[in-house]
Amino acid sequence: MPGGRLTQQERQQIATGLADGLAYAEIARRLDRPTSTITREVMRNGGPASYRADLAHRATERRTQRRGPAAPRGPQAPPPAHGRDAGAVREYEEMFTTVLIQAGTPKMMARVMACLYLTDAGSLTASELVQRLQVSPASISKAVAFLEDQGLVRRERDERRRDRYVVDDDVWFQAMIASARANERIIETARQGVGVLGAGTPAAVRLENIARFLDFVSESLTRAAEQAREVLHTKPGTPPDDAP
Repeated sequence: MPGGRLTQQERQQIATGLADGLAYAEIARRLDRPTSTITREVMRNGGPASYRADLAHRATERRTQRRGPAAPRGPQAPPPAHGRDAGAVREYEEMFTTVLIQAGTPKMMARVMACLYLTDAGSLTASELVQRLQVSPASISKAVAFLEDQGLVRRERDERRRDRYVVDDDVWFQAMIASARANERIIETARQGVGVLGAGTPAAVRLENIARFLDFVSESLTRAAEQAREVLHTKPGTPPDDAP
């Protein structure tokens, strides 16, 4: 399997494969590359609908020129546990981060989230995040404040009285509930607009329909999250409670 950076010809083959509707795995097989390499390449360069080989190649060259020869910046992150391949872990972390960015998460916040999720403990201190991501403490502080506000991480104190930033099974449940509750203000405001604009008028009907839609979605989201919450605490291969 070839290593190193993708060539311009390989990027053109990726673009052709996407245009032909091929899956990432099939494109990777034809190029004799890992599927994760193709996924990361496409997601960091606009996604499958916007990927262009020439733009992707130029973007990579610019990133390489900006990096240059890097000097050591302090202690390196510890090697992966459980005999994992360090290169594969780094590649996957970059891919995971890119997917979070494509979903709308700011870059630094996405890097912190990915770093936390890929630790077996599910928690790190600020200094550990600084060490692993090689960024400033101020960057970590800002990212964590944002993620806490969104309900995506929580803070706790360890035995040494240090703040630890945690992602656990319930974080996604709480984030879903918070998202549903955030709609309540929009629903209330939309319905106030109906009275202002006059019931039955086109603008009022539009607002009422928005309110009804968000009301239904929020109720369904809350109900689904509550029903599925046990999935977050179930080990793979464990049958559900109602299994025969």
